[in-house]
Amino acid sequence: MVLWVAYTALMAVVAYLLGAVPTGYWAGKVLKGIDIREHGSKSTGATNVLRTLGKGPAIVVLLIDILKGAAAILFARWFYSLPAITSAMPPNFNSNFNSHWLPWMVTLAALMALLGHSRSVWIGFTGGKSAATGLGVLLAMTWQVGVGSLLVFGLVVAVARIVSLGSIAAAVAAVALMWIFQQPLAYQLVTLVGGLFVIWRHQANIQRLLTGTEPRLGQKSPGDA
Repeated sequence: MVLWVAYTALMAVVAYLLGAVPTGYWAGKVLKGIDIREHGSKSTGATNVLRTLGKGPAIVVLLIDILKGAAAILFARWFYSLPAITSAMPPNFNSNFNSHWLPWMVTLAALMALLGHSRSVWIGFTGGKSAATGLGVLLAMTWQVGVGSLLVFGLVVAVARIVSLGSIAAAVAAVALMWIFQQPLAYQLVTLVGGLFVIWRHQANIQRLLTGTEPRLGQKSPGDA
């Protein structure tokens, strides 16, 4: 049992480190020699990269941040298929591990990746708002939910031209889609927790949305003023 707990802790650390890769921060340092946390919205996410560095860097950061979340989920599934790991399982896990316990292990990896992106150990436990990494998690966990959430995000941004509103709408949609597609309870719960976390990380955006001051695509962030 002790060995199993140690292996699970190792998986969680790897998932966190995957999420913690500070893509937007590195983009600012490499391309302009700046700390992107001192510009715009102070976030390391793709939206702030777009406003600070331009479209090309923003697309690259967005794709890598999505891949970080997907990689954490894929790593967890691969990790628990290794013979050394399965042999260390407690006896009562073996009979129904894939159907019952694996979704909970994947859920842990998802939460750690989201935490890593928003609280990266490499940049003083700062980071982004976890929307793109959360999308990667959803795509790898349940692709139908990931695609559905992406469509909601795209539709809201196309109509309102506000990325933060699209991210919040996608987080809410993901919770509903997990239930509609009857995914495991672990996936439904992590989507609820992850969605609330993403919304919480958008507190400043929500305040600006309520006051009508949230910048639209192509406009400068209030932090640039």
